[in-house]
Amino acid sequence: MILQAMPKHCQMVPRAQKNDQHANADRNSGKTSTIKSVSPLSGHVSPATTLTYGARMLDDSRWALSQGSRFFEGGGDVQKTLHKITAQLNSLNLPYTVVGGMALFMHGFRRFTEDVDILVTAPVLKDIHAKLEGLGYAPLFQGSKNLRDTETGVKIEFLVTGGFPGDGKPKPVAFPDPVDVGEIKDGICILSLPALIELKLASGMSGSDRLKDLSDVQELIKNLELSEDFAEQLNPYVREKYAELFRSSRRRFVRKWQNESLAPDAQSLPEIAVTREARAAEMRAMLEDGVLVEAVAPTAKDYTLLSTTDPKIAAKYDMHEESEFWETE
Repeated sequence: MILQAMPKHCQMVPRAQKNDQHANADRNSGKTSTIKSVSPLSGHVSPATTLTYGARMLDDSRWALSQGSRFFEGGGDVQKTLHKITAQLNSLNLPYTVVGGMALFMHGFRRFTEDVDILVTAPVLKDIHAKLEGLGYAPLFQGSKNLRDTETGVKIEFLVTGGFPGDGKPKPVAFPDPVDVGEIKDGICILSLPALIELKLASGMSGSDRLKDLSDVQELIKNLELSEDFAEQLNPYVREKYAELFRSSRRRFVRKWQNESLAPDAQSLPEIAVTREARAAEMRAMLEDGVLVEAVAPTAKDYTLLSTTDPKIAAKYDMHEESEFWETE
């Protein structure tokens, strides 16, 4: 797959933000209590003792419901951590690209996620720990490559360039350099759609515990109305799997075309003629646009079933998903 270089404005000057060094909040506000210990000899910040975001979701159902609502409105703690960490990476001129659930969210497939996933190179990951540990972030444990926002408890997981998705074993698709696959959206560098789909396919194909990645791709295909030839933008290793998911995700839209051509409210022969001509013209247009005739009813008073799998054609001719019809007979 040939990917364009990240535009220069992916490394931008950040907007002003608050200092997050002292993050102790009341439980009722939806924040987590944090205790940090610093070695007097080395100055090293030990992993934070924090009620994690995921644990809080399980521990407090009312708070979890509130967070779920805020998340889909774009104002949950996960988004707060996302905006905070990306603004700080921008200010430090450290290249990154947001991947995972938040990349899906920003591309238009809105599903819930409890963490923020960021793609970086190994040298940049080292810089992040050197410059941000103790300033509102702490490692999950001694030696962890990942961090936790000590204010919100949200985990920040880092994927490293050169690693392999899914089972972690070598394959034709690897985590790329973020400067090659990023694009700006709302001031944040996110993984381009082809790269996101490519990595999720490679992950789902090789990781037995990563089947949700295939489901994510299927939802992207449906929600973004991606075409079958989108596969041409992907690495050959994952193209067949994309084609398979594309075929299985195609929704069928139908319309029950009443065979009676005379409108019940027609008052004269000219009106009947106009109605017939209009219906004939619409039918010709539908057939020219590829709408299929599924079945023809045996009597004139019944209907003909018309179908398409193209959402745009369905909208043009007032066709609806087959599953939405209520069969009363």
